[in-house]
Amino acid sequence: MLNRQHIDPGLYRDAMSRYAGHVQLVTTAMEGLRRGVTITAACSVSDNPASVLICLNNTNPKNEIFFRSGIFVLNTLGAHHQGVADAFSGRTSLSDSDRFASARFETLVTGAPVLADALAAFDCRVTDIKEMPTHNVIFGEVAAVRFSEKHPALIYMNRDYHAL
Repeated sequence: MLNRQHIDPGLYRDAMSRYAGHVQLVTTAMEGLRRGVTITAACSVSDNPASVLICLNNTNPKNEIFFRSGIFVLNTLGAHHQGVADAFSGRTSLSDSDRFASARFETLVTGAPVLADALAAFDCRVTDIKEMPTHNVIFGEVAAVRFSEKHPALIYMNRDYHAL
């Protein structure tokens, strides 16, 4: 049996703030509603089949649409998207419709919103959801991918944005 040590959540968050993460906008749609959230907890799972995973807070009732819709798009943000990242991060009091009005969105295969000028966009169908205490890990098989011109990436580290 493993000897588990409880780590204080605040201490853990402070340590993770030093972990540089690429800023992503994850979006979904269902029954005429759209939702988007700025995240850094996302990564590639496999290239065959092409798949990614995202982690979303499961205590926010607005995120329920991600757990029910069966689709999402992982939009990779560039340094020029800092305003979009803020709009969808909860740092502002914008409504969902105002958030989506802050940029141009299209669709690819699944119907989930795709940021038109995302550095890369991965249009996904949900294949599995793993429930954790505070977050759900959502796995998606990539149904379509699109990328734009190369621009500096938007990175989040030390609780602030940086360009790389």
